[in-house]
Amino acid sequence: MQGLYLVTPNWHDTERLLAATAAALTAGAALVQYRHKDASAPLRLEQATALLALCRRHGCPLVINDHLDLCQAIDADGVHLGHTDGDVASARELLGAAKIVGASCYGELALARAARDAGASYLAFGGFYPSPVKKYTFVTSPEILDQARAEFTLPLVVIGGMTPENAAPLVARGADMVAAITSVYGANDPHAAARAFKTLFSAA
Repeated sequence: MQGLYLVTPNWHDTERLLAATAAALTAGAALVQYRHKDASAPLRLEQATALLALCRRHGCPLVINDHLDLCQAIDADGVHLGHTDGDVASARELLGAAKIVGASCYGELALARAARDAGASYLAFGGFYPSPVKKYTFVTSPEILDQARAEFTLPLVVIGGMTPENAAPLVARGADMVAAITSVYGANDPHAAARAFKTLFSAA
């Protein structure tokens, strides 16, 4: 796992969502997470199914935020779980060894250790910077990447207010993936925005 980790915004317009996602995938986004906190169950199913088909065409994995049942229903590539959104060990048992199970670790190495031991596929740290989408009550120090890189062999994901500029020092510290929402979906040109993130890893 390496590159841009694309996280979807709370858009109800499915065609708009697919168009922006397709542009980012064409630019080389490496992983997509379907996250829509305000969607009804039918809309969530519609959007996740359409995104899965799009990701399949681009050879890119799709993971579902929180909703393990939705992941199973459409046979997505995995789930991403926040600390209060589900149990990594249970998700791993239900989904099997081949699926992706990501875990939010915020700024806590203890959460990362527990997630690793429970079978997580990757460890997500953040937020590092103020985010227009996720309202963090804390700030994660970049130094945590030094400690995590020394301790864990799993891929490390960084999130929280990411732009190509402020993500660069985190990639230099060992981040394998940069998760972005607004910097891509809110851009006038999602393709160019995604390409700028991809360039960070080409340079690394």
